[in-house]
Amino acid sequence: MDERQLPRPVPFLPVQPDLRSTWWIRDVEIPTRLVLAPMAGVSVQAFRRQGRRFGAGLVCSEMVSCAGLQHGNERTLGYLRISPDERPLAVQIFGSDPEVMADAARMVEDAGADIVDVNFGCPVRKVTKTGAGATLLDDPDRACRIVSAVAEAVAVPVTVKMRRGLENGSRACLEIGPRLVDVGAASLTLHPRSAKQMYTGEADHSLTAELVELVDVPVVASGDVTSRARAQAILATTGAAAVMVGRAAQGNPWALREIVNTEVAEPSREEVVAELLLFIRETVRELGERRSHGFLKKFYGWYLGRGRFPRPFKQELVQLETLDEVETRLLAAAPGAAEVLERLEADLPGSEDDVVLDLPISIYGGG
Repeated sequence: MDERQLPRPVPFLPVQPDLRSTWWIRDVEIPTRLVLAPMAGVSVQAFRRQGRRFGAGLVCSEMVSCAGLQHGNERTLGYLRISPDERPLAVQIFGSDPEVMADAARMVEDAGADIVDVNFGCPVRKVTKTGAGATLLDDPDRACRIVSAVAEAVAVPVTVKMRRGLENGSRACLEIGPRLVDVGAASLTLHPRSAKQMYTGEADHSLTAELVELVDVPVVASGDVTSRARAQAILATTGAAAVMVGRAAQGNPWALREIVNTEVAEPSREEVVAELLLFIRETVRELGERRSHGFLKKFYGWYLGRGRFPRPFKQELVQLETLDEVETRLLAAAPGAAEVLERLEADLPGSEDDVVLDLPISIYGGG
């Protein structure tokens, strides 16, 4: 046959995964392939509930100190407030003692969490100096004892979130990942930056692809997931079951909707203000007025930035003395937001069915 008649090779085109398809972590069904990351000082219940509304299939609490739970710290116990409309929910715990971690996992399960997530990825010094977080990647035997103890303590699935290792270029995640699965981890999340990198540079998802090949449980790809195109590319090239979104969703839940759906318009000023006001009200309900006032200030810039409002407007809000003043000023800037907010609140499930431990009312009251 003439070589000119031979069929041309068909170029390899990765299959584009459907981000709206269901997947499972053991017996927990997750309705989309988008996970909202656990973020300290961010992932309060209001943030998680919003994430579910905008398309996250699984949401995660901020990391909860096992020592704090053991000692009955009121603020730490407050992290175990769970609302039915945020489920499926993973509550993330951190610590370095297997027995204490197991006890904390039982409390998390009793509070109603669907998944217990173990933090082996936090690079922050105040966590790593206690032998917790990313430090455990350099102590694989202890890490395995922790996961084994937690998995034996609870009936719900146990998952692990980790970084590539402590140092740049480390491949520790590939050595420890299969061992963690062997002792009970039902899923692994990999953020392929080193602890030393913090959030600089790029996430090396070639490591994610290698980890997928090494384990027979779902792997979640975390790091630099900022758009639908990026999410699809990471899923297609790594074989990961899902992607995790963190900083891109701070004050910008529309990023989640854009990743999960195909066509999403930029939100109007009225929509932005309405979502911020709903977030403020839900946070006050959860944390109380006094705690919420300082906590919310960073969110003003996140919501109102990206060219949505003039920069001085955010500074004006930060300087106001009460949240009532903040709400008044926001509604003055976008009067139509009141109607949007009314619709949002009408569609929001009630909070009276929140699952909580037997905790003092002061945790949730006026602060």
